[in-house]
Amino acid sequence: MKVYTSLLKKGSKRSVRSLSQLPARTFAGGGKIHKMPKEATDFDICVVGGLNATALTKFLQNEGKGWKMAIVTDSSKFIVPELYFLCSHAAIKPLKLESGSVASQVDASSRVDTNVRATKIDPENNKIHLSNGKEYTYKALVYAPGFDQSIDHIRGLREFEQAGDKTNVFSHLTDKVDRLERNYYHGFQQYGGDFIVYDPAHPFKAEGSTFYPLYYEHILRQDYLHGRASRNAKVQYWTPNKEIFSFPYANEVALDECHKRGIELYLGWELQEVKYNEQHEKIGVFRNVDSGVVIEKEFAGMSVNPTHKPQKEALDSGLTDKNGLIDVNPYTLQHNKYENVFSFGSATNLPTTRTQHATMSQNPIVKHNVQRFLKGKSLNAIYDGYSFLPLLTGQTTATSFQHLYDNEPHPMNHWCPHHGIFGRLYFKYLLKNLVGTAGKYSGFKKNYGPPNWHFNPRYDEVENNEYLERKGVTPSQTAHHS
Repeated sequence: MKVYTSLLKKGSKRSVRSLSQLPARTFAGGGKIHKMPKEATDFDICVVGGLNATALTKFLQNEGKGWKMAIVTDSSKFIVPELYFLCSHAAIKPLKLESGSVASQVDASSRVDTNVRATKIDPENNKIHLSNGKEYTYKALVYAPGFDQSIDHIRGLREFEQAGDKTNVFSHLTDKVDRLERNYYHGFQQYGGDFIVYDPAHPFKAEGSTFYPLYYEHILRQDYLHGRASRNAKVQYWTPNKEIFSFPYANEVALDECHKRGIELYLGWELQEVKYNEQHEKIGVFRNVDSGVVIEKEFAGMSVNPTHKPQKEALDSGLTDKNGLIDVNPYTLQHNKYENVFSFGSATNLPTTRTQHATMSQNPIVKHNVQRFLKGKSLNAIYDGYSFLPLLTGQTTATSFQHLYDNEPHPMNHWCPHHGIFGRLYFKYLLKNLVGTAGKYSGFKKNYGPPNWHFNPRYDEVENNEYLERKGVTPSQTAHHS
């Protein structure tokens, strides 16, 4: 009884000021955070990028190794790429579309620069220059800039964009939440004529998960049944590429499905401009990538994945190859010239299908190897080229493909048929999987990252790596050669 009386007396004497103070993080909340000084400019690890760079920094912080880190990103929140299309038609709640804020994922023990661009990367002097005038030096750099995707890369597209959805032309970019409202009716106003679905030339972000003609054909088929669409309404797929998917197995399945559903394919055609002609018809200007022939094609509606280009800062950095992609070792993700630079994501020259899940699989490789490098150890985390390609075959059906390097099918490749009840069940599973994975990867809750989330993966030394042995890759092919 005396103990309780003593506690009550102490409680009554506390000032309002003491009640308003923030509690120190202890026990389950972690130890007290030692904030990064604002004047700090010299770091162990500098991470430059967007959603994936932020996730990597969060995972590195959770390691608790005390690395002095800085994260530089041009936004404070990000659109989760593989949730965008499903959110646009409310298959997934729009509230799920955005990642957790950078400030909620990365605590103050690291330097956090949001809404700032790295305007110059200087790997010769281990420096990065920021748009806010600051200059940082680093011992190791993780550079994941992604692509520059813009509606301005196709002439006339901005004018259609600004005119609103009455044009029936929809640009799909993961740039802002407002685009959900702008693009809500994509595919629902196709009552006659040709509806063109366009993908740009490889490489581009999420190239393994943006094939939407089957989805649109399913909507059109329902409109046929209800008498809302005429029989001359068709779905067409145009692309400069000579295939739908670079993974041959997935490409064969997609081609067969398009043939059965009457989807017309125009492979090898690049969209250069959209405009109105004298009769106020909507016109797409296409160029044949082989012959150079330019044609004008009238259309009723269009779903456009705008052209992707390398970031200017990446091109100027000296980190890219002749194709403008960051030149890294395909197994360790270490730069082939600068040993203290690592990169992952769509802007690298990795010979695999670019998807968000591929980037997520690369994340733990970089996390492990950058720390091994700073400790002076050899790099032993090996990326096998894993990529996951979700394919929407309708509004309520889906399937997926999975592969490794050299288009080697993963053991779980196309494990669920995309027809009938199986496709419907997989669609529900896919929604749950995408939302759950995105929450763990880019949400505010701390974890160790993929693939295990609650604990770190362990890696054999390269001499004993089973994947490398099976592929006939020698340890010297994974080592850096200055």
